[in-house]
Amino acid sequence: MVYEERNIWASLIAGVVGVAVYVILVLQQASGGPLTDVDWVPLMLWTIGGSIVAAIVISIAWGMLAGLTDPEGVGKSDQRDRDIAHMSTRVGQAFLVIAGLGVIVLCAFEADWFWIANCMFLGFAVSSIIGGIASVIAYRRGLV
Repeated sequence: MVYEERNIWASLIAGVVGVAVYVILVLQQASGGPLTDVDWVPLMLWTIGGSIVAAIVISIAWGMLAGLTDPEGVGKSDQRDRDIAHMSTRVGQAFLVIAGLGVIVLCAFEADWFWIANCMFLGFAVSSIIGGIASVIAYRRGLV
């Protein structure tokens, strides 16, 4: 597995776990009440920060383990890696645009800040996760 693919896997793992943790924490704080009453800002910020740190830690640890087996190929990337990154960015951005449109609609209807922020948060998360999945598929099956 090449350097870039390991980083994508690390981001995918951290992203999926981060979103799941955030949803669980919000639902626990709501405890059957309205979701808009949850103090979501610190939960969201800590989840985002924690996911970033987790992705970095996973990537470093995985890179160290990979360095033990292939010390020369640990940090190499080539044109194929750049092409896959470009493709996955385009795929992910499509979902980010959809989330942005959702935010505009929520603003037009003067929705609660909770819904607007969470629409954008989940848009970023889905964009990252779908883009990562597209990258993994491209690494496994090739760019077509």
